[in-house]
Amino acid sequence: MDLTRRGPGYLAVLVSAATWATSGIFIRFILDDSEVSPLVLAFWRDLSSFLALLLILLATRPSLLRIDKKQLKWFAGLGCLSLGVFHVLWNLGVTINGVAVSTVQQAVMPIIVAVAGTLIWGETFTLRKGMAIGFTLLGAVLTSGLIKTGVTAGRCLGILIGFAIPVTYAMYSLFGKKLTGHYHPLTILTYGFAFAVLTLLPLQFFSEQPRQVDGSTLLWMAGLVFVSTIFPFAIYTLALRWLQVGVAGILCMMEIPFAALYSFLFLGERLTLIQYIGALTVIVGVVLLNLGKDRRTKFHT
Repeated sequence: MDLTRRGPGYLAVLVSAATWATSGIFIRFILDDSEVSPLVLAFWRDLSSFLALLLILLATRPSLLRIDKKQLKWFAGLGCLSLGVFHVLWNLGVTINGVAVSTVQQAVMPIIVAVAGTLIWGETFTLRKGMAIGFTLLGAVLTSGLIKTGVTAGRCLGILIGFAIPVTYAMYSLFGKKLTGHYHPLTILTYGFAFAVLTLLPLQFFSEQPRQVDGSTLLWMAGLVFVSTIFPFAIYTLALRWLQVGVAGILCMMEIPFAALYSFLFLGERLTLIQYIGALTVIVGVVLLNLGKDRRTKFHT
């Protein structure tokens, strides 16, 4: 790995984490100010992002829209499984679990990548990986509030969504790493959001669409699209050129303190002592996962 690229790569992921952490705030503002559902909001977020990216490339560098058709399966996987489904689950998680809790649950993502590496690519499952998985899963359970509230229908749904979020979130790193060596970050995002829109479009015929949207909601939506979506995804995708997936994953954990700070300042959300312990346990698990010698994840077409 080029050592001169590590510094910009680290900075890019940290900036991505700081701006990604704002998405929950914008989503809460939109859902509170309008009658839009999490499913509909995910669709309009992805559609707005796709149209903005398409116009940017058409106006500046239309050549970036050319791709190899053999790579469509990777774009489809990134757009359908990660961006499309992930944004629906993320919106539901923010609604049910809150911004700070959902962000911590999302932090299980590097563990998903490690397990995928073992099951799919035959990477060695070490004791360190097993301990990391144990710490992270324990932290996710503590943060979910299960210890304090017990299992209820609503809590069970929140936990299921909380664990589904990092699964789809991990897909972005896995598919994105495959594409970054061949395409510009904006190309990857444009086609990724195109497939996300195609994934969510059929469901919109069975969902009630917003009939009237006020100015403040449009402002929050603009922030969600440009500040929380296009900018951080583009910067993070660029960072994947310079950093290994595991390294980028551990740096993404900075989204946890950023989200906790934002949710406290703007939403008045506060984690309990047990949830703070859970958040710290998740971070310990992810750090433990990435200790030792890094190895590149291999992808096969």
